[in-house]
Amino acid sequence: MAGRTWHSLPEYEALRALMESGTTSKAALRLGLSQSAISRSIASLEARLGRILFERDGGRLRPTFEAAQLNRRLDPLFEALDRIDGPTEPAQETLRLTAPPTYAHRFLVGHIATFLRANPHFFVSLEVASSEEVIRRIQEDRSDLGLSGVDLTREGIKLTPYRHSEAACAMPRDHDLAEFEIIQPEDLHNRPLIALSHRHSRRAQLEKVLTNSRSIPHIVAEASTSFAAVDLAQTGLGVTVINPFPVAQYRSDDVIFRKFASPIEYRTYFVTSDHKPTPAIARAFIRHLRLHTVKTPFTQAT
Repeated sequence: MAGRTWHSLPEYEALRALMESGTTSKAALRLGLSQSAISRSIASLEARLGRILFERDGGRLRPTFEAAQLNRRLDPLFEALDRIDGPTEPAQETLRLTAPPTYAHRFLVGHIATFLRANPHFFVSLEVASSEEVIRRIQEDRSDLGLSGVDLTREGIKLTPYRHSEAACAMPRDHDLAEFEIIQPEDLHNRPLIALSHRHSRRAQLEKVLTNSRSIPHIVAEASTSFAAVDLAQTGLGVTVINPFPVAQYRSDDVIFRKFASPIEYRTYFVTSDHKPTPAIARAFIRHLRLHTVKTPFTQAT
């Protein structure tokens, strides 16, 4: 008969505290224990599981993949304990959220408003930053949740797919290309084009698609965000090729969006830490976004 698996709550508490604080001294302070007690609990847990859970890196303990995996599996246990021992009145929780301008302006602010109205005991701190800064803030534990449209794989970062979309052309409603359901690359030949700035990898992708089709548009302006590019297109300055998520939701009354025939695809990710549990408020906001994101012909959930 196989031996019965036993569990030790103090060991799990030590694991969780150490992953969130990074040092035995901080973990000990958090749990009101000695550093040696934390070390003994971790050593006992590693011996019982037969796995290395932490490695030393410049005086700091870094959790291994096995530690992060175990910590995620413990989420339901500690959530249940919180419900048992938690206060009768919900304490205010803060969500530290970071996103680039394209997502932060107009899109996220509306969802934050509905989220807070439904959860008045929550508080949201929104930071607007570049995709690189989104990653950095998660790595440095300055944000709980981020949104990014760039697949930036980094140590300690977890990217969870949120939306998938295909490239679209945006133009004024009275533009002659608006009569087409799908815009081909050659349709842009010799036409005024508003391009994204060269710092965007999508600029190089678009140029490759146009070159392969022997299509040479006349670039009349550049913009650093898709919202700005669409605003310029709305003035009649030219056509722009952009990621339609989420801009198509806010410009469909002023601008026509048409599918652009190309292999260019876009993905939007939730960015969280892979070294610590995702806070309950961040998980709640992710569920809120998935549930309330408007469907469009250009994008779908992933």
